[in-house]
Amino acid sequence: MHGMKEIIQEAESLPVEERAIVIDTLLKTLNPPSAAIDAEWTKVAKRRLAELRGRSEKAIPGDAVFSKIRARFEK
Repeated sequence: MHGMKEIIQEAESLPVEERAIVIDTLLKTLNPPSAAIDAEWTKVAKRRLAELRGRSEKAIPGDAVFSKIRARFEK
């Protein structure tokens, strides 16, 4: 059986995509997904998309959002 250090070293040698899969798999063991929560997020995403498509909400460019966040936390 491998020790923790050996497992980490082995994981670090994997390609980026495979490391992401390992990380995602391990995180799911700490916080298992919930079908009910996933269903709620799907509803929210569909509602927001409909709002954007219907122009009842205005999209804000990501650069503007992140600039505002940086300015807020640099104080």
